[in-house]
Amino acid sequence: MSEARSALGDAILGWIFEFLPLLCRSLLTVQSKAPNPSPFPALPGSFADKAYEWSSEEEESVRKAGPVQVLIVKDDHSFELDEAALNRILLSEAVRDKEVVAVSVAGAFRKGKSFLMDFMLRYMYNKEAVDWVGDYNEPLTGFSWRGGSERETTGIQIWSEVFLVDKPDGTKVAVLLMDTQGTFDSQSTLRDSATVFALSTMISSIQVYNLSQNVQEDDLQHLQLFTEYGRLAMEETFQKPFQSLIFLVRDWSFPYEFSYGSDGGARFLEKRLKVSGNQHEELQNVRKHIHSCFTKISCFLLPHPGLKVATNPNFDGKLKEIDDEFIKNLKILIPWLLSPENLDVKEINGNHITCRGLVEYFKAYIKIYQGEELPHPKSMLQATAEANNLAAVATAKDTYSKRMEEVCGGDKPFLAPSDLQAKHAELKDEAVRLFRGVKKMGGEEFSRRYLQQLEAEIDELYIQYIKHNDSKNIFHAARTPATLFVVIFITYVLAGVTGFIGLDIIASLCNMILGLTLITLCTWAYIRYSGEYRELGAVIDQVAAALWDQGSTNEALYKLYSAAATHRHLYHHAFPAPRAEPDAADRKQL
Repeated sequence: MSEARSALGDAILGWIFEFLPLLCRSLLTVQSKAPNPSPFPALPGSFADKAYEWSSEEEESVRKAGPVQVLIVKDDHSFELDEAALNRILLSEAVRDKEVVAVSVAGAFRKGKSFLMDFMLRYMYNKEAVDWVGDYNEPLTGFSWRGGSERETTGIQIWSEVFLVDKPDGTKVAVLLMDTQGTFDSQSTLRDSATVFALSTMISSIQVYNLSQNVQEDDLQHLQLFTEYGRLAMEETFQKPFQSLIFLVRDWSFPYEFSYGSDGGARFLEKRLKVSGNQHEELQNVRKHIHSCFTKISCFLLPHPGLKVATNPNFDGKLKEIDDEFIKNLKILIPWLLSPENLDVKEINGNHITCRGLVEYFKAYIKIYQGEELPHPKSMLQATAEANNLAAVATAKDTYSKRMEEVCGGDKPFLAPSDLQAKHAELKDEAVRLFRGVKKMGGEEFSRRYLQQLEAEIDELYIQYIKHNDSKNIFHAARTPATLFVVIFITYVLAGVTGFIGLDIIASLCNMILGLTLITLCTWAYIRYSGEYRELGAVIDQVAAALWDQGSTNEALYKLYSAAATHRHLYHHAFPAPRAEPDAADRKQL
């Protein structure tokens, strides 16, 4: 009995081991074809190489969200847009036709932009919770960030999940969070910084200008430069080109003057951007420009997060290491930025933009910055050095021009060409010495091309002075009619000779040329008298000058004169003059 029971057990186990793999394979095949039934929303996470990955902590498949770089700054400082990534995020069925709210953070590098963006992510994922900042022992994840002095973010990154938010008026909008490369790092040119800042400002509806400790004058000047670089790329419009600008002043150290938060920030910003009559014109223009670019400007003053955050190389974002005053104001700042009633839908020329439309604007704007239509922004040193050298060029050129006017300008008499050339060489050397004697920024190498520019412009002026001097030469002024008279005389003689010897065709051709030349001479005289049809008169002068120069170069005039003399001899030989009859006295002598 026991042996039979053992045999039955072995048979059952054999059947299980034989059919179990087939059953598992079938189940896996069916599951792979079925849609993903996971009810879990996308969760924030750190960088991942793949758009989807399996969680080791969940039994269900979870879609991982993360930062995606859509604008890439290459090593040669050119720009590339990852259209596939942009389309994957903004053209998904859930958001592509929703009006978009684009929130961007921009500013100098290593000032905590990505750190701030991660708190925005916490709010967007937990905005329904009272204490949305999370556990005090939880590390801060999301956009990649770290402490230190080297840059972290490059180009423009956007969060791969677009958040759908219900506004108080009942509309559902798509909120896009965008992190940008910091300006003025050691590896980026000014054009790189200007392009990234300008592009993020053009795309966003809320631009957070992240600053440290204060709003200084150079911060406003850089903002003016970057926004103007963005406005150049946009179509001209009577409306303000950009929407909301928020000055976020980090590490604010003067709460006794202006309190932390938006109220103190508003009073502080009003003082900073105030235009007064006793300000220098340059300072007034900066402030007027900023006001003309944005429809809404506000400010928020945020305290320092604490020494542990600033000095601990192992700081990972745990709230327990951040000062309570910072957390208190952070809990005010993030809802102030991202609460549904404060979200500004992206507008261009007064039209609300959807995620689908934002993709097209992204593509259109990056094409402009990839080309060479826009001027390259210059550093303050380079711009000052250029202005300094151009001023030296203008001074030296003006000196040359004034001295040449004393030599041959105005009512000065005609000067021999050789003397004019010698005077030109002397004054040109004097102008070059004057240029080199001016203290200029940029160094010798930088100034060399401006010296070449000066020499080229002086040579152009010299050509004008040659023409002006030649116009005073009476023989030069009579060159055109003299040339035409010579042509008329020659064709007249040739017509008579060739007609006499029976070459009627050549005679007719000469007569035709004679008639055309005579008409040309009369036309030239009318133009000189009336001042009309000056272009035609210039053509006649050029043709006459070419004939004159050709004659003087190849001794053609001498040959024409010799031919005319020969023809005159032949003419008198063919048509001898009647001889006078001898008078009576002569007859007597004969």
